[in-house]
Amino acid sequence: MVVEDRKNMGALNNVIQNLILENRNKLSISGVKDVLSFDDQVVIMETELGLLSVKGENLKINKLSIDTSEVIIEGEINNLSYSDHTKKEQEGGLFSKIFK
Repeated sequence: MVVEDRKNMGALNNVIQNLILENRNKLSISGVKDVLSFDDQVVIMETELGLLSVKGENLKINKLSIDTSEVIIEGEINNLSYSDHTKKEQEGGLFSKIFK
């Protein structure tokens, strides 16, 4: 999906998602539906605009509020990336993950 398609998708669904990164140490995210997995190096979340992966070191989830769709992650943040895969596509099992 290209950037323009993603912008249109958000505009059509009235979806607003904010990512605020402060000094690569604190990331505030709105529009989070679910946190799928996390450890001290990777946090994977399902958001309104697709899966969001946050990679780094010593990552900690300081705030998690599914009611308000907000997550705050602290630690050394090195990478943010979106994926168009949905949660249901990830739950396909081991073979679906191997043979993508």
